[in-house]
Amino acid sequence: TESSLKNVLVVSFGFLLLFTAYGGLQSLQSSLYGEEGLGVTALSTLYGGMLLSSMFLPPLLIKRFGCKWTIVISMCCYVAFSLGNFYASWFTLVPTSILLGLEAAPLWSAQGTYLTIMGNTQAEKAGKVGRDVVNQYFGTFFLIFQSSGVWGNLISSLVFGQTPSQEAIPEEQLLSCGASDCLMATASTNSTQRPSQTLIYTLLGIYTGSGVLAVLLVAVFLEPIKDAQRKREGDEGPPFWSTLLSTFRLLGDKRLRLLVLLPMYSGFEQAFLAGDYTRSYVTCALGIRFVGYVMICFSATNSLCSVLYGRLSQKTGRAALYALGAVTHLCCIIALLLWEPHPRQLAVFFVFSGLWGVSDAVWQTQNNALYGVLFEKNKEAAFANYRLWESLGFVIAFGYSTFLCVNVKLYILLGVLSLAMLAYGTVEYLEAKKAARPAAAEQAKPAEGEETETAM
Repeated sequence: TESSLKNVLVVSFGFLLLFTAYGGLQSLQSSLYGEEGLGVTALSTLYGGMLLSSMFLPPLLIKRFGCKWTIVISMCCYVAFSLGNFYASWFTLVPTSILLGLEAAPLWSAQGTYLTIMGNTQAEKAGKVGRDVVNQYFGTFFLIFQSSGVWGNLISSLVFGQTPSQEAIPEEQLLSCGASDCLMATASTNSTQRPSQTLIYTLLGIYTGSGVLAVLLVAVFLEPIKDAQRKREGDEGPPFWSTLLSTFRLLGDKRLRLLVLLPMYSGFEQAFLAGDYTRSYVTCALGIRFVGYVMICFSATNSLCSVLYGRLSQKTGRAALYALGAVTHLCCIIALLLWEPHPRQLAVFFVFSGLWGVSDAVWQTQNNALYGVLFEKNKEAAFANYRLWESLGFVIAFGYSTFLCVNVKLYILLGVLSLAMLAYGTVEYLEAKKAARPAAAEQAKPAEGEETETAM
């Protein structure tokens, strides 16, 4: 048990160090590289790369290098992205973000495969149920991993807080913050608020160091899993084409066609928070040094609620949680349309990101559980679909970020949310009807509170 727990902790802390850097950088892209929308375009290509790679790259890499070295190689690509930020231009940011996107899917697949095999092996030795040990390992992993959002953003705010003179933001600039922001990410943040190059380099240095530490930690301390294990697990799986086809074949299922909007909306709302809320509300009205603090509030509520919903869903069922998430987001979107951000209302900036975390946690935990329960027989294909549509949501939302006004983006969110909820309600209705038909048949099993954070 000692060695397997050690391996779980090594993976968890490796990911914590890596995503401390990446999470902090992602929140700052739109604020730091506003010119011609470089930052959001980089994020759009990043998720485009992820979309392409999640279709075919993970099984190929894991088969070729094994889980441990797939994790190491992928982590190196994340470090390349933070190096690309040192000299931010179209030629450094876009290629490194494509590279990161391509390696993100294998990184998460390898992590999932590693923990699953680790848990099953451990359960066999200890004579426990495999699924219980695996769930426990994932629980440990996500508990540690989720805090990365806090640390990365804390570092960015502490570093950017070092700016010597904080000039007040002129009132006329405040008028074009929030929903009325139509400068479309292209106008550069005025020089008064841009942190000095020295501070930017300091921050990137800390982030790069954190990423390098992650690579070393995993390369040195993680035990590779034996291949015999993988053959027994049958992880070789069907050849690549059939995996790719099964992903699309699953779209023949009417329920999945109705449910593509849920992961897509999840991509849209996260992209809005990371790309638009940070820039058009926080940086515009408070200054870039507050981006980190505001995003910490999101990360913290998100983590707490993820744990909470895992417990709650067994008592209340999924539908109640989805209703909570939808109503919370609905209220936030309408309020963001009406609100005119002003530095005097400092607390409000945090309330919005906190509430966003409350509802985002519903999508992260429940969507995964929902897909796992509804498509029990084709879990792999279902999750591949989930990642595919979510990445598509990110790509579209970061893509149009450069040429739409913020209020238009909010209306789009409103529309997609309403459609996604209608479709979700339809699926629940169909499921209830199906369960009612063979009333004597075994009742639908309650969803296990799976906390699978979106592979970011």
